[in-house]
Amino acid sequence: MKPSVRESADVCAADRKGPHRFGELRPVGYGAGDFIAEHRLAPGHNTTMIIATPRLRLRCWKETDRESFCAMHADPEVMHDYGGPISRVESDAKLDRYVAAYRSHGFCRWAIENQEGDFLGYCGVMPSRPDHPLGSHAEIGWRLVRPAWGHGYATEAAHAALKDFFTRIGLTEVLAYTAPDNLRSQAVMGRLGLQRDPGRDFTANYFGVKSWQGLVWVAHPMLNS
Repeated sequence: MKPSVRESADVCAADRKGPHRFGELRPVGYGAGDFIAEHRLAPGHNTTMIIATPRLRLRCWKETDRESFCAMHADPEVMHDYGGPISRVESDAKLDRYVAAYRSHGFCRWAIENQEGDFLGYCGVMPSRPDHPLGSHAEIGWRLVRPAWGHGYATEAAHAALKDFFTRIGLTEVLAYTAPDNLRSQAVMGRLGLQRDPGRDFTANYFGVKSWQGLVWVAHPMLNS
């Protein structure tokens, strides 16, 4: 079954229609003060999307997601690739960046929930950080709470997020990268049919880890049809 996209009334931002050009992507800020909270959103910025799959809903963020989002980021096993858990302040700032990305670009890391409404994690496309070694690009990522591992949710969510991005936003390439020892994410990339691109592997101070090595995969629309 193909994922479907429908409108909902939640927290994030306005509809984004029509193709984007890569040069139009302006990286959102990465400071704690960059998010404009829900109650301060300008009129017209209250329409959000839900991407529905057979088992999941990918949706915009709610203020009530902050506790679950923080709890996920406090789990050492879930945060192993990140160098360990992060603080509540860092977790809130991270969620704020996702909301700001949707406001600015019409795409972001979406909150993932199951059909019962349980929070499972996040998945989606983000604009690259400023001064990234690979330059300006779009990048997909995911993170799930520990009980959600091993059920194929990351693959299902990422496939739906990529399909929405390529169809609705109009860009033609998304990168994915992970550390050499993150075999779980590499397996997801393989199941998604992403293409390995060793020529774009990079090393950077990333996730708060010095000299973090990123292995790069590439997604194109024809790979995610």
